[in-house]
Amino acid sequence: MNKVILMGRLTRDPDVRYSQSGLAIARYTLAVDRRFVRSNEGGDQQTADFISCVVFGKGAEFAEKYLHQGTKIAASGRIQTGSYTNRDGQKVYTTEVVVDDQEFAESKNAAAQSLGGGYRQESRPAPSAAVDDGFMNIPDGVEDEGLPFN
Repeated sequence: MNKVILMGRLTRDPDVRYSQSGLAIARYTLAVDRRFVRSNEGGDQQTADFISCVVFGKGAEFAEKYLHQGTKIAASGRIQTGSYTNRDGQKVYTTEVVVDDQEFAESKNAAAQSLGGGYRQESRPAPSAAVDDGFMNIPDGVEDEGLPFN
């Protein structure tokens, strides 16, 4: 079985490109905490692994629209290895996670606090006031397909 589940922060905005057929392809790197690393002083130190990820189609379009540097996400998929020959004639081996599913791992408020206000608010119509049942109405102009929970 080849299944990977990661939680981390994007190290930069996703690099999104489109194939000749119009398929969106997004690439990003996740900084994933590695909890305990023993230091020479006897204490524990936290470090991170930087995992290359690629996502296709609707997932790539989601990444382009909603994911930015510092966004904390949970992603699941599979590990894929490959190789190519570079310009110098040397064989280069690659390992990346092909993402099948990705979702936010923290609220907008938590993201704004943990990033020192670095959260980037998209320019969207303001939602209308909450009705008595506690739910907010989705404003006109927001497409259902773009919402992260569809």
